[in-house]
Amino acid sequence: MFPERAQAASARVQRYAATLQGELAYMESAMIRKLKTGEYRLYSRKTDPKTGKRRNLGTFASRAAAEKHERDVQYFKRH
Repeated sequence: MFPERAQAASARVQRYAATLQGELAYMESAMIRKLKTGEYRLYSRKTDPKTGKRRNLGTFASRAAAEKHERDVQYFKRH
């Protein structure tokens, strides 16, 4: 096999792995917790300095809905 092709393939694999790690880190940073009722609650990433608690950003029936709302919140914070 050609060495330059092997290096290019290796670089692509490393970039893809880094992208996946970034997405996993993002997903873990979203504060979504499952409640006893089976619903999911989205919390703010930052704590309130006065109370030391995280702000409730909504309660959702599914984790997918909570993750979608988290993406929407992040979008509107920047646009």
